[in-house]
Amino acid sequence: MNSSFPIERAPGVAPGRSSGSAFGNLVWAVATSDDKSLGLKGQIEASFSKIERVLAHFRSDRRYLISVNVLLSNLEQKKEFDAEWRAWVGDDPDHWPQRCCIQAVLSAGTLVEITVVAARPS
Repeated sequence: MNSSFPIERAPGVAPGRSSGSAFGNLVWAVATSDDKSLGLKGQIEASFSKIERVLAHFRSDRRYLISVNVLLSNLEQKKEFDAEWRAWVGDDPDHWPQRCCIQAVLSAGTLVEITVVAARPS
């Protein structure tokens, strides 16, 4: 890797993929639950935990989220996701990222996939 263009990467669980990357003051992360037997709430919690670990790996946290994309296998479960989201993102509007939530065809057993972009404080 050219040191004048330093991209940092967090190890992923699947070959050919990282769970997150950072460049400069920006961090990207993606998460799904490893346990596909969990219901939506459990998969959301597992995904949030993974995101928190990746952000911490890059010296950031959810207070610095800029953008979040939520992929649900069933958009009719958006209200359930929103309840978990509000609890996780917190009450301070200064920490609320922009967010979109869409229905998508996900891998077998996956109910939610979340991608984030966050700032990394210097």
